[in-house]
Amino acid sequence: MKHLKNLFFLSASIILITVSCSKSSTSPLTSGNWVNRFQIGGWPRNGAVSFVIGDTGYIAAGYNSSNDSCLSDLWQFDPIKNNWTQKAYLPGVARHSGVGFSIGTKGYLATGYNPKTTPQYFQDTWEYNPATNSWAQKASLPDLQGPGTGARYDAVAFSIGSAGYVGTGYNGSWLKDFWQFNPTANTWTAITNIPGNKRSGSVAFVNNSIAYIVTGTNNGVELHDFWKYDPTAKTWTQLRDITNTSADNYDDDYTDIIRDHAVALVMPNSGVMKAYLVCGQNGSVTAKTWEYDFDTDLWARKTSYERTPRQGAVGWSFLNLKRGFVGTGRSGTLSFDDYDEWFPADDENVND
Repeated sequence: MKHLKNLFFLSASIILITVSCSKSSTSPLTSGNWVNRFQIGGWPRNGAVSFVIGDTGYIAAGYNSSNDSCLSDLWQFDPIKNNWTQKAYLPGVARHSGVGFSIGTKGYLATGYNPKTTPQYFQDTWEYNPATNSWAQKASLPDLQGPGTGARYDAVAFSIGSAGYVGTGYNGSWLKDFWQFNPTANTWTAITNIPGNKRSGSVAFVNNSIAYIVTGTNNGVELHDFWKYDPTAKTWTQLRDITNTSADNYDDDYTDIIRDHAVALVMPNSGVMKAYLVCGQNGSVTAKTWEYDFDTDLWARKTSYERTPRQGAVGWSFLNLKRGFVGTGRSGTLSFDDYDEWFPADDENVND
């Protein structure tokens, strides 16, 4: 299957401001600093699932290239104490390229892929309760056109309020459907499909109860459209493209934003909440980092990731702590276990 060469990978109201055509097209200076922090407690991996509950980060599953196997372990990270604790194994089939999200005090893992099992694609959903260190199986993602057709990998997921959302991905075909999960009723409900292309390997991030979906591929073509979803209005709105498609020159420097299997963080820069897109691949792995401004719908180039470029990494945005981390992933056949912390307002320091 041609698509599988890239599968090893998973987590605000916008005011549009018209940009004058007379804006200078000179590239902005980059800023920001990546600081190497620690290594994951378990195996190196890519295509893992991550979620944040309160001020605690979790990483589960993934693919370990050292022994060519999928994983089902779960690790908890305390960013204040800077330590790892192994937690209960996922009871379901080991996998990679699933999705993770959190609702309240619970974490969720859904979908994924394991080429050595039957079926290979998954649509099951699992809830993790840190209070009891236990997993409980929940309702599976619904089928599309017959048994098993709701299964997928390389989807995206996010949560807003008391609901979780999962959509897009790949199951032999590229997908664009989206579903809302109600943990109280333990039900999935279809919402409007994401407009534009089908896609896999995209990223999702949330700010001020609005979700954003960007990057990814469709039939081997990197996508440049960008969408936001308002769960209150139940509407999708298209934002500016992430490549140079306009007649204006605000996007003249948009030469390397498009990619797949990237990581997104949301955290403040000088008191203003911004989103950050880092790593991924577009023909080859990339370390390029871009900052997204929710108020202007514009992107700015930032300091590139300072370790080995990679795809299929995961990230944590600790909103209360105003901290963000990116780690694991792969380059070629090598999986990683290192993590870096991102300081968007600092000057680059190559020695840390």
